[in-house]
Amino acid sequence: METKQAMIKRREKLMKHLKPGTLALLFSGRAPYRSADAHYPFHVNRNFYYLTGIDRENFVLYLYKSPKGEVHEQLFLEELDPKMEKWTGFRMKPEEAVAVSGVAKIGFVSEFHNQVFRLIAGFQVASLALDLERPSWEFAGYEAHRFLEGFKPKYPQLPLYDLAPYFAKSRMIKDEVEIEELRKAIAITEKGLDRVLDRLAPGKMEYEVQAAFESTLMENGSQPAFSTIAVGGKNAVVLHYEENNQMLKDGDCILLDLGADWGKYSADISRTYPVNGKFTERQRAIYEAVLDALKTVTAAVKPGETLMNLNELAKKILAKHLRELGLIKTEDELGKYYYHGIGHHLGLDTHDASQRGGELKPGMVITVEPGLYIQEEGIGIRIEDDVLVTKTGYEVLSASIIREVDEIESRMNHK
Repeated sequence: METKQAMIKRREKLMKHLKPGTLALLFSGRAPYRSADAHYPFHVNRNFYYLTGIDRENFVLYLYKSPKGEVHEQLFLEELDPKMEKWTGFRMKPEEAVAVSGVAKIGFVSEFHNQVFRLIAGFQVASLALDLERPSWEFAGYEAHRFLEGFKPKYPQLPLYDLAPYFAKSRMIKDEVEIEELRKAIAITEKGLDRVLDRLAPGKMEYEVQAAFESTLMENGSQPAFSTIAVGGKNAVVLHYEENNQMLKDGDCILLDLGADWGKYSADISRTYPVNGKFTERQRAIYEAVLDALKTVTAAVKPGETLMNLNELAKKILAKHLRELGLIKTEDELGKYYYHGIGHHLGLDTHDASQRGGELKPGMVITVEPGLYIQEEGIGIRIEDDVLVTKTGYEVLSASIIREVDEIESRMNHK
């Protein structure tokens, strides 16, 4: 399936879901202000991108379903500005937007508000649909929230429909284009990890490992999907350690949690390696416990299963090993050493849009990422794979990234 056709099908699915008389607006977003004349890097709103395939700032997707059920689509772009293009780069031309998105009608953002006004003034709009996803109570809001602040006082009579739950449900099932993008992201991640294995040695700094990984991504036209975690020794018990500024010591392990971005789709892989190329007996025992949980849980992935059930299975496996290792006596003590869930949905966001608690279905992509964090021994181990739910079970998309103890040690000692 071509990317443009995928975008068209996604919009068709949304419009079938909406009631007649609904005006739906999706905003690409803007880069936050940083200081002086600088802004933070722009990250496109993922739901806008999901429907258009366009990664541009200050665009609006206008979707209208008339009372008779007729569908009208239009993209509003930033105006072409030859003077500003000399400073900030070339802007997307209308024909380029059509070629990427498949939306045939194009306008400019300066016309957007008047078009919305004309449609509402003609008494043809029964409700307004916006993506009002909010990550926290304190969050100031995205472009949709800012638009609503100006819209609601003018049209308080119009019912509001939140599109966020629709996208959370729809984006969980990946189409062929999305799965292919994820495969590419994972393949580039594997290349980065291969270079890490070439460079890893006692005396290296954590940021040197990060640089080895991220430079490989850049050489392959990619970038990190999220902040790279490269943490050695005792700090590996901190789940989202991002300082990456310590020296790697002989006898320690390094925990890596990282992933490449390809086409806005995120790989998310964790691997744990011995810095000197050889696990100690204790490290190996804990590593094998985590690996057992990874394999057992992955083998249980199938349609109808839930992440909650998979997490309970992981807890049973990890608790069994911890009892054998003499670290706990009962499963109730597991939380001291395993304090996160087994995984999450993966896609346009690393922790992808999803509805919690539902059953797994074919086309979903999840992570499976058990870990054990033994603070008193300075050992933190996590192993994570990206897994596609199929009609009959599962496919490990990251299966070729080595994870067996013997494979890792052999690879590191034959650089």
